[in-house]
Amino acid sequence: LGLAASGGALVQPGGSLRLSCATSEFALEDYAVGWFRQAPGEEREGVACIDSTGSTIDYADSVKDRFSIARTNTKEVVVLQMNRLLPEDTGFYYCAAALMYGQCVSSDFENWGQGTQVTVSS
Repeated sequence: LGLAASGGALVQPGGSLRLSCATSEFALEDYAVGWFRQAPGEEREGVACIDSTGSTIDYADSVKDRFSIARTNTKEVVVLQMNRLLPEDTGFYYCAAALMYGQCVSSDFENWGQGTQVTVSS
């Protein structure tokens, strides 16, 4: 469905990044959106997810109090604000969309876009 993730970069530990997820092919406001990441040799894991209304938000324990997911005022972009980044946050970050939100797991999301690389290193 043409989801596009952007904002990945090389950043030093302790730094911040803001990832964005958008599409011009459907109304993102009608979908739950999740951010997932995958490091080399590891399984894809859910980082943060938000339902279509914004009333349900879930975070992985490893990113709670550091990352926040939100819809912009237009509701057509979902951002992931990542603060106090750690080397273990390194990975390829994907955004995905689902018509019905259940859990922040990749199997619950049917629409995926190309990801963006986040590297946390000094």
